[in-house]
Amino acid sequence: MLDPFSQVVSLLGTRSVRGTSLEASGDWSLSFDGRARLKFVAVTRGQCWLLLPDRQPEPVEDGDVVLLSDTRYAVASDLGIEPVDGMKLYAGPGQDVVRLGDGGDTAMIGGGSGFANGCAPFVLEALPRFLRIDRVSPSAKAIARTLASLRAEVENPGIGSSLIAARLAEILVAEAVRAFVTAGSRDGIGWIAALSNPRLAKAIGLMHDDVAHRWTAPLLAREVGMSRSAFTSQFTRRVGRPPMDYLTHWRMVLARHKLAAGSSVAAVAEEVGYSSQSAFTQAFKRTLGRTPRSRGGGDERGSFPQALS
Repeated sequence: MLDPFSQVVSLLGTRSVRGTSLEASGDWSLSFDGRARLKFVAVTRGQCWLLLPDRQPEPVEDGDVVLLSDTRYAVASDLGIEPVDGMKLYAGPGQDVVRLGDGGDTAMIGGGSGFANGCAPFVLEALPRFLRIDRVSPSAKAIARTLASLRAEVENPGIGSSLIAARLAEILVAEAVRAFVTAGSRDGIGWIAALSNPRLAKAIGLMHDDVAHRWTAPLLAREVGMSRSAFTSQFTRRVGRPPMDYLTHWRMVLARHKLAAGSSVAAVAEEVGYSSQSAFTQAFKRTLGRTPRSRGGGDERGSFPQALS
């Protein structure tokens, strides 16, 4: 059985956000729009500020790695500088490295993963909008090694560098999520935060591994060695929804992805555990607000961000 995070990423599919870098000196401030993706920003030299909506400015410095999800943000040398659109600097083909001034003061690398077919909310809603990776976390050394490799590919491109940089960016995102889960996810609510609890992780894994099985809360509770009441209470508190509601939600996210890929409603209904097509249609509409046959019943294919965005 795959761990649930790996399984979700594998089943829903991802698109890489290309690895890019920024080297800056003097006074500067760049803004980037919010898009449905997991994105890391890592400082490899110097220091700067990271600014997010409705949050105090975050100082970041050499060695810091932060994970961002679906949010606008800006990076700046000074809080008093008005940001300019950073997206335009990376808009052209091959513009993976941007230098401001002589570029000697601060260096940063960005990259990450976008989710195909509009399935991003299932992952992004289960993660904090901003996550700083603890330098002493078990993942810190792995992140540092991967970051060094990514920096080399971005700054000294060779044959296959774009492909390698994209894969390294995905690894960094996975390592950041691992650090979040390993740290106990603090008081986070969502299925990813709940993976820090071995019993809840097993229950989520069982549902993901055999989505069509006729799972019930008592059956899952037995599988993970808990009473029904304790399991339901703990699952609801950590995941943010009761076990069967979570299962239905996951089934519909997976169904939406399969429909977008061209599968028929009848085939998808059976694949996600519904013997009745009408019951599946009702669950789909109740969960996603549209019928499987409606325009957009499958997901739109959005574009994904590039550069430090």
